[in-house]
Amino acid sequence: MNIHLHIITFANVTHMVKGMKVWYGSKTSGHSIASAVVLVLTLSLGISISLQAQVPYKIHKVVIDAGHGGKDPGCNGHSSREKEVALSIALDLGKKIKATYPDIQVIYTRETDVFIPLNERAAIANRNKADLFISIHCNYISVRNRATGSETYVLGLHRAEDNLDVAKRENASILLEDDYEKTYDGFDPYSAEGHIILSMFQNAHLEQSILFATHVENALKKLGKLPSRGVKQAGFLVLRETTMPSVLIETGFLSADADENYLMKKENQQEMASTILKAFINYKKDVEDQQDPEIATPSDEKKPNAPVVDTNDAKAPTTTKGSLEVAYRIQIAASSKSTIEARYNSIDDLEVIKEGDMYKFLVGYFSSPEAARPRLTALKANGFEGAFIVAYKAGQRIRA
Repeated sequence: MNIHLHIITFANVTHMVKGMKVWYGSKTSGHSIASAVVLVLTLSLGISISLQAQVPYKIHKVVIDAGHGGKDPGCNGHSSREKEVALSIALDLGKKIKATYPDIQVIYTRETDVFIPLNERAAIANRNKADLFISIHCNYISVRNRATGSETYVLGLHRAEDNLDVAKRENASILLEDDYEKTYDGFDPYSAEGHIILSMFQNAHLEQSILFATHVENALKKLGKLPSRGVKQAGFLVLRETTMPSVLIETGFLSADADENYLMKKENQQEMASTILKAFINYKKDVEDQQDPEIATPSDEKKPNAPVVDTNDAKAPTTTKGSLEVAYRIQIAASSKSTIEARYNSIDDLEVIKEGDMYKFLVGYFSSPEAARPRLTALKANGFEGAFIVAYKAGQRIRA
C-alpha cells in the first residue's frame, strides 16, 4: 500500500514540476522546484507514517531473563542451584518461542553462566524496545518443605510478608554490584521501607503484566506438576526498571523436596518452558486481538467513517458516552491506586474507574476501533506509548 502511495506521489511531483515550468516559464528557479518537491514528499511521508501507525499491534520482540548467574548463584537446594535451573528453562523457552513464531525476535539477558546487574537486565529490554520481559527464577524459604509451588510476580505493593521476603531475596543481588548505592539511589535491599516505596511505582503496563502472569499461573495449574500459588505483586528492582509488560516467574521452591526433585531434571525444565510458551501463546492472542479492528468490532455493527480528529491534539473531542451500545475507549494506564500523575492533567476527558482491585485510566468514547485510532496515535505521540483500545458494553469491559 505504501509503495503504491509513493509511486502516485512521485508522479504527482513530476506533474507539479512540469506544471511549474509551464506556469513560470524559464524564470522557474531550481529553489522553487526543490521546495515543491520537499513539500509533497513531506506530506507523503506524513501519510505513510499515519498508515504505519494504524497497523494493528503485534509482538515483535521478547526478552527472556535467566535470573542470577556467575558470582550470583541465587538460592541453592540440596542438589540444585537457581542460576542453572533458571538458565536452562530460559534458553529452552526462547528456543520454543522462536520455533513457534519465527518472526518474533528473542533476546536473552544471558546465555551462559555470567553475572548481569539487575539494571542492565532491564536496560537490555529497554534498548531493544521489547514488547514483553520474562524473568525466570526459583523460589526459596528458610524452613524446608514449608512452601511449594509456582508464583508469578508483577511490580506492585506487596500484601503479604512472604511476598516482601521474595522481593528482598531477589533484590539482594545488587549487593554483588560495584557502586550499587549510587546505581539504585541508595536503595537498601533489606529495608522493608525501601521496598514499600519501590512497590508504589506506577506501571503503565501493569494490566498487560497481570494478564500474562495470569496466563502463566493458569497454564502451570493446568500442568498439575506443582501447585500454583497465583499472581502476586511485590517491589522487584528488575521489574521497576523495564518499560514494557514484565513479569518475574518463580517456577518452584528449591527449599521443597517435591519442587526441587521436579525442577532439577532436564526433561521437566523443558516441560516448564513448554508450559510458559502456552501462556505466551494465549497472551499474544489476547493483546493482539484487542488491537485488531476486524476482531474488536461486533460483526453486526456497521463500521462508520472515523471522525475528523486533530492527531496533534491529545484532548480532541470524542463521541458522547450515552450514544453508544458498545463504546470503544483508550486505556492509557492501570494501577493499584487511583493517584493521577501530573502529566495526565493535560487530558481533559480522562476518567479513572475501578475494576476489581485495579484502577483503569480511560480516555474517550468511540463508535469503533477505527474512530478511536487517530486519538490513540495522538496519545502515543504525547508519551502514552502503552495505550491501547478496549471495549465496554453497559459499563462492563467486554472482549468484542
